[in-house]
Amino acid sequence: MQTPVLEVEDLTVRYKLNSSGFAKGKKHFDAVRNVSFSIDNGECVGLVGESGCGKSTLGRSIVRLLEPHSGSIRLHGREIAHAKGKELLDVRRDVQMIFQDPYASINPRLTVEDTVVEPLIVHKIGTSKEKKARVREVLDLVGLPTASLVKYPHEFSGGQRQRIGIARAIVSNPSLLICDEPVSALDVSIQSQVLNLLKDIQEETQTSLLFISHDLSVVEFISRRVCVMYLGEMIEKAPKDELFSEPIHPYTQALLSAVPISDPEKQRSRERIILRGEIPSPITPPSGCAFRTRCPSAVQASASVQIENFEPIPGRVVSNCPCVLDKVAAMNREG
Repeated sequence: MQTPVLEVEDLTVRYKLNSSGFAKGKKHFDAVRNVSFSIDNGECVGLVGESGCGKSTLGRSIVRLLEPHSGSIRLHGREIAHAKGKELLDVRRDVQMIFQDPYASINPRLTVEDTVVEPLIVHKIGTSKEKKARVREVLDLVGLPTASLVKYPHEFSGGQRQRIGIARAIVSNPSLLICDEPVSALDVSIQSQVLNLLKDIQEETQTSLLFISHDLSVVEFISRRVCVMYLGEMIEKAPKDELFSEPIHPYTQALLSAVPISDPEKQRSRERIILRGEIPSPITPPSGCAFRTRCPSAVQASASVQIENFEPIPGRVVSNCPCVLDKVAAMNREG
């Protein structure tokens, strides 16, 4: 069996806290807790969840913009969770990130050519002539004319700036791209262009993607497998078609029920699951199942159960809270 491009196992990312205010007495909190998943060569894995669930923190820790507290991150089988110096530089050549805001992620004082060539300079890739040729090749790949090379970011639209960000990310020919909500700041018409571009790049270069988004319709379009996060924990993982056709975890069911359907008749007849209450603070998460304070199926046992992930169906992983076990039992009875 081929080694996955990325393997994350029991990863925890911890933030330090001020000793003042409502967090008085607590020194830290875990923004990501014991998360595990993998990405195969050429595969796109979607990562979804509400704002504040830890998606971006997870992505930044993989790129090593954040230092993991514990757990393992393996790139092509090599441990990189605490890589430093030359080893970390090599990691960043092979793992690049596309940021959410195309206005903030690009230096306004650099031309497009200077922006895109920078990774080649940092990683000492190619001669001066080869660098220029590679920049032009990548600009052509993302659909920008050669005349763009001498222009500055303020001369482009949001969609074009995101194309510049994508060009900068792929110019060093990485094997893994972390896409942190790359289309959420764009108009819907531009979103489709950027999504198609990412899909074309993935198919053409066999680059693996971790696609972070809160938009399930976008994730359904581009991903092969989907991971669902809630309050820093991975609560469900499944192939895309299975997750969208029959979600197991109540939180996944609620997320999918909020996605509009183009057919008016089906939209009117479908059941909408409304989540009550506020998202708990990650500083003081609920005991047992983290979702129990908002779960419409929660039972008393949810407060005391030791939450672990298990594989009730081949290829599907879900947390073992009581309401999930009831759903799995019902699925097994139905065959």
